[in-house]
Amino acid sequence: MASQQFDEVADYLQLPQAERDWIKYPKRALAFTVPIRRDNGEIEVFSGYRVQHHLALGPAKGGVRFHPEVELGEVAALAMWMSWKCSLTGLPYGGAKGGVTCDPTQLSARELERISRRYAQELVAFISPETDVLGPDMGTNDQTMAWMMDTYSGYCGHPAPGIATGKPVSLGGSLGRRESTGRGVAYLVNQASGTTGLDITRATVVIQGFGNVGSVAALALAKYGAKIVAVSDVYGGLYNAQGLNLAALEKHFAQHNTVVGFPEAEPIANDQLLLLPCDILVPAALARQITAANAGKLQCRILAEGANGPTTPEADAILRQRPEIFVIPDILCNAGGVVVSYFEWVQNLQSLYWSETEVMDRLFGILGNAYTQVCDRSRQEKISMRQAAMVQGVKRVVEAHRLRGLFP
Repeated sequence: MASQQFDEVADYLQLPQAERDWIKYPKRALAFTVPIRRDNGEIEVFSGYRVQHHLALGPAKGGVRFHPEVELGEVAALAMWMSWKCSLTGLPYGGAKGGVTCDPTQLSARELERISRRYAQELVAFISPETDVLGPDMGTNDQTMAWMMDTYSGYCGHPAPGIATGKPVSLGGSLGRRESTGRGVAYLVNQASGTTGLDITRATVVIQGFGNVGSVAALALAKYGAKIVAVSDVYGGLYNAQGLNLAALEKHFAQHNTVVGFPEAEPIANDQLLLLPCDILVPAALARQITAANAGKLQCRILAEGANGPTTPEADAILRQRPEIFVIPDILCNAGGVVVSYFEWVQNLQSLYWSETEVMDRLFGILGNAYTQVCDRSRQEKISMRQAAMVQGVKRVVEAHRLRGLFP
């Protein structure tokens, strides 16, 4: 998917083949073993990966995910998308991504710590605050980043908070970092409502995925006045046409670690949830959820891609034939997380920390500027929002490569 999207943009920009390869392929792709001792005394070996897509604009930046389906190809694709995302929002970063092929729900806290520390230890020769900055992703969190930061700091012999973002605030994390992706999604949906003439105070919202991004986006959209009528997680979904009681739902989720079983709504399957009539659809779960099979059946006005790669290229071709659906592409829509990660990194390097209000104001300023640029390009060049976002992101990386040249 990532390669198809890039190839399409490269054709549009008429990039020479040699230059395409230089920009498309990762600068560095690492695959290594992550052996740990399980709580029962047995040794188990997991697979670990880290891909640094490019360093033309600054250090590589990207999350670390713990998931059973993590593989090198997935990590490379996510690193490429992160490159365009950072470029689009004007951050001085190249894209990176990493992960361990494991199921964190089947590991104890002590085992997760061992995996986190061993993963960071295997990477100490390839990462630093100046070359590659880690962050949380699917299956990881602020505690994971604290362990990785501590491991790297032990190797350096001094505290190195700038090696990772998404840390606990007490260890140099930024206020607002955890909520930044979801709040960014809601902010951009509000901007898109103005663009499309949708009254957000009367809008209905369907959210696939009730993790960190989806749950925060739901609360933020509700504050804008929208009504959340359906949500889901990996176990199933909920639907209430009158609107979900988010406070009660959050309490239920905290107790049961799933939205399933919430008494104030009807159960609904994930595939049915995507096809519900609504004003705003937010896929905030896994990739490849909007496909050629369901893209023609979507009944939303705004499609806000909170997840990475939720729409396949085949589905995207169908959506381009449906002008009634306004798409906020993933590299723009979910960029709030990496923007505030950048803020955290800057605060760590300066040892000067900002208030949450200052963080959010800066975040919305960057997202608003990027949104305006993408909308303007889409309108002026008569291309889709995704194409406009990709062109905006890729062009800056191309220019950086050209200006730096090839050495020796």
